[in-house]
Amino acid sequence: MTPFQAILAAAAVTLALPAFADSELAVTDAYARVASPAAQSGAIFMVIENHGSSDDRLVSVATDAAARAELHTHLAGQDGVVQMVEVTEGFAVPAHGSHALARGGDHVMLMGLAKPLKEGDEVALTLTFESGKVLEVTAPVDLSREAPMGEHMKGMTHGN
Repeated sequence: MTPFQAILAAAAVTLALPAFADSELAVTDAYARVASPAAQSGAIFMVIENHGSSDDRLVSVATDAAARAELHTHLAGQDGVVQMVEVTEGFAVPAHGSHALARGGDHVMLMGLAKPLKEGDEVALTLTFESGKVLEVTAPVDLSREAPMGEHMKGMTHGN
């Protein structure tokens, strides 16, 4: 690597850092999934970390990858059927803690996909928090990731 290339690489890293370096909030292990190549909806999972001394709350998500992006969770009804429902109040992220958006639980729901999501594609998201902080996140599409052991999605329906 020439000295000029090294300077350019260092500058690129420096420019990429401000989105996360000055923030008390960080996102790790983000990925997106769809059930099939023809699916009109998908989901995004991640871990949101709060390194600050104040609680915060993820209140909205936006993306160009779908007509709508909503915060969702799974709830079991009295009949035992699990439904996905929108969580309008958002997800709490405790101070010095984290909140996992994971399969079978809280997640970002993408509805009306702009195009089919394929393995290796990336979905750009804007996460907005109650504090006013905003994080730009890129979630790679990972269709081969296994679900955690014990996850049961049978009988799941989608509703509000």
